[in-house]
Amino acid sequence: MATGQQPSGERVYVALGSNVGDRARHLAYARARLATLPRTRLVKASSVEETAALGPIPQGAYLNQMVLLETALEPGALLAHLHAIEAERGRERGIRWGPRTLDLDIVRFGDRAAHDPGLTIPHPELPNRPFWQRELAELDGTPIPRPTPDG
Repeated sequence: MATGQQPSGERVYVALGSNVGDRARHLAYARARLATLPRTRLVKASSVEETAALGPIPQGAYLNQMVLLETALEPGALLAHLHAIEAERGRERGIRWGPRTLDLDIVRFGDRAAHDPGLTIPHPELPNRPFWQRELAELDGTPIPRPTPDG
C-alpha cells in the first residue's frame, strides 16, 4: 500500500474517523489525500472498525481506521494538512465531541512528546480508546484480540 513521495522521516500514526454522510467514502478520501501530502508516504492502513460514538452528544456510530505515514513534515505542519483535509470534507469545528464528516488525529509521531496548544503527542485519549490500540497493534504486526460479546 506504500504510496506518495519517498521521504526520510518519522513514523506517524493518524486516526481517521467519520460518523456523518458516506462514512466509508470520507475515510477513502482521507487515505487518498494523505498519500499526496508533501514529504510524506502512506505506508499502510489498518482494518476499518465501526464503534459507538464517544462523549455526551447522541450521534451515530463511527467508522474508524488508523494509517501509518512516514513523513519529514513537522507535527504542526502535518496537523495543518489534516485540518485542511477535514475541511475539504465539510468538517465544522463547533461542538466538542460532536458528529463529524471526517476526524483526523495524530496519535503518535515517532518517539516525540509534545504538549502544545492544539496538539498533544502522543494523543491524550489513546489509553481510553481500545479501537485505536487494536489498530496500532495491527499496523505494528501484533494484533490484539477484538472483544467478544460476553467480555
